[in-house]
Amino acid sequence: MPENAETNTFTIGFIGAGNMAAALIDGLIGNGWDPANIHASDTEEARLKLLAEKGIATTPDNHTVVTNSDVVILAVKPQVMKDVLIPLQETLTANACLLVSIAAGIPIGNLQEYSHANQAVVRCMPNTPALVQSGASALFANEHCSASQKSQAEVLLKAVGIVCWLEQEDDIDAVTALSGSGPAYFFLLMEAMQEAAVALGLDKNTAELLCQQTALGAARLAQSSDVDVAELRRRVTSPGGTTKAALQQFESEDFSAMVGRALGKAARRSKELAAGSRKK
Repeated sequence: MPENAETNTFTIGFIGAGNMAAALIDGLIGNGWDPANIHASDTEEARLKLLAEKGIATTPDNHTVVTNSDVVILAVKPQVMKDVLIPLQETLTANACLLVSIAAGIPIGNLQEYSHANQAVVRCMPNTPALVQSGASALFANEHCSASQKSQAEVLLKAVGIVCWLEQEDDIDAVTALSGSGPAYFFLLMEAMQEAAVALGLDKNTAELLCQQTALGAARLAQSSDVDVAELRRRVTSPGGTTKAALQQFESEDFSAMVGRALGKAARRSKELAAGSRKK
């Protein structure tokens, strides 16, 4: 395993070749990663065929992926994780690779139980904008991960967006509520704004275009600004103006509290899913 993960020379394996795996692979290749250093397995031949066309080494055999990889990304559905990992225990023991799980609701304790007690594991909560290389991923590493392995995990996820490290695994529940589920909240707001604009007389295409660009521009402005979003909001809200009128309506309906309740419910559901997984 290379000492410097930035060299792009370590080998990467994907168990599961669905949308998120494909997004990570596209991001890696787009950042100059050699497809020959990427391996993938899946139960669906069609998915493997698409990856093979990009120069990825594909196989239906998970053991082959583990044997040939320094880092293995577990991109399978949470409900099949146990069935995927248990048959790989001997192979994982023989090859001291890093496991990176992007499956929701599966705690590191379970992942170690399914693999082996000293398995190096990074648990990751990415989100769907990774599909367009604009993702937000939060990572937590167990005590068996070396500094090099943590660096490797960071390099991988940075291929599709930003990365932040968590101090404790339980923080993943808050991350799930914020950025994991967050894109759907923005889609809901955009959907409502577009419908309202059409009701005000705009045609559907114009409403969609203006809404999408407004959302994109607001996010970019927030990222590039040296002040927080509360200050940005104040700066675009003129006393007695149209923005103020709309914001007063949001405030009268307790918008902030509603958002807080929604994220709280998502975080509690994340905890419930993790607790259910621990019992299995």
